[in-house]
Amino acid sequence: MTSYKPEPDEVAVLRLAVPPDADDLLDDATWRDLLLPGYTDTLAAGTSLFGRQVLERDLRGGLDDAAVASRRARVQALLDDPAQLDVLERKLACLREADIDVAALLFADTQPPRPGWVGRLLWLPVLLVASIAAALLVSPWGWVGVGVAMYFLVMVHMRYQDRVGLWTRSLRALQMLLRACSLLDGSDLALSKPFTGRGARAGRLSRSLDRSLLAASGVPGAREYADWFAAADVRHYYRTLARVFGARDFLRECYWLCAELEADVTLARHLRERPTWCWVTRTGARTLAIDGGVHPLLDEARGLSVTLDGKGAFLSGQNGVGKSTFLRMLGLNLVTARAFGFCYAQSASLPALPVVASMQNEDSLLGGQSLYIAELARARMLLARAHGPRPVVCLVDEIFRGTNHEESVSAATAVVDALARHALVVVSSHNLVLGSLLADALAPWRIVRGNDGGLALEPGVLGRTNGVALLAEHGFDEGVQRKAEQVAGLLAQQRCINSGSEHIF
Repeated sequence: MTSYKPEPDEVAVLRLAVPPDADDLLDDATWRDLLLPGYTDTLAAGTSLFGRQVLERDLRGGLDDAAVASRRARVQALLDDPAQLDVLERKLACLREADIDVAALLFADTQPPRPGWVGRLLWLPVLLVASIAAALLVSPWGWVGVGVAMYFLVMVHMRYQDRVGLWTRSLRALQMLLRACSLLDGSDLALSKPFTGRGARAGRLSRSLDRSLLAASGVPGAREYADWFAAADVRHYYRTLARVFGARDFLRECYWLCAELEADVTLARHLRERPTWCWVTRTGARTLAIDGGVHPLLDEARGLSVTLDGKGAFLSGQNGVGKSTFLRMLGLNLVTARAFGFCYAQSASLPALPVVASMQNEDSLLGGQSLYIAELARARMLLARAHGPRPVVCLVDEIFRGTNHEESVSAATAVVDALARHALVVVSSHNLVLGSLLADALAPWRIVRGNDGGLALEPGVLGRTNGVALLAEHGFDEGVQRKAEQVAGLLAQQRCINSGSEHIF
């Protein structure tokens, strides 16, 4: 069995070749912010490129209600019947031997034209044999014909060598796909009924893609001699190219059946190993409730719960308490619920909406872009999605941390207020004053640590930050700690004075 691990660009080919609605797609920044590359690697460990492509496409684009209900029924059937799950996994194992993408070939590529000279390639080995016979039996001038024949044979072989090599791998991948269809045909498993009647055709098509008897005979050097002296590889390339494109509708059917079935098997196997998960009830655009939600990439994570009804949330909490982790947990569960119908929680009711996140903005030395400029660019993108035809959920971590306090608060208030008019928004910030400024748009929630060390989410805004207190915990001496506390006190007094002056005027 191959240990081939697909590259991300190979996994994305199906989504690019058969794109979901653009308004439903998760963009690349959100994909990274929610740690979905790591999640998909964990979820699809041991899954072939075919299954990975379907899982990635569904996570990026989501599924409608009917498709999610159908997937839920299929996965639940596999969970209820472990023996069936094992049988399907064995029959689909051949898909993992494919080491090259064929989704582009089946769904996007157009058939390259067949040059007219390909039909005359057989005359070259005839000329070669005749010239050798003439040189040996009639006249040395026969070697001229040998040279001409060998020149064209070598030129054709060298020109097509790389193309033929890639095509050989593609044919093997297609044959693994057809083999899976054949193995599943006639099965008495309920989930395999769509495969009935396809096995015989899949077998015939697979055999038609093999090399000639001489090239595939196993005789040492037979294949290489046929390629160099008879252009067998080039003729096989164009012959099988025509067969693949002629049978592309059937191959597409086989692809969807096998890839989606393998995705179902992957999900069922994954859920059997997960201690915390649930099927999700779909809700309206501005309602969500998640009870005991966890992030699947965090071992021994303690569940957090939140309910939003009509409003988004302003999230506060001490440094390092887990605000970013909560946002990623919520975002990932929204994504899996939309694509697979389940999430990692005790229970959940979630909207089937695209998620747009702003969590890991960075400055760019090469691009000449500061952190704040990067944050502004991302905020414009969030506003554009929020004003689009499809409702979205916006997750923003530490909004506008790249500028000073006053401008950060001012910009964040204006942007989040505009976002909240059109989208469900969950935003975190250390600028606690935003809690009151955004109270009409966002419900205040804070993450607190209990006496047992566990975390909980409760209504309200954090009373006091701990940035200065953390200095001592992280090795700074008493002098640095005391100086920081003095400056913090002076700044607090200054804010009180300024606040009083504003009331006087």
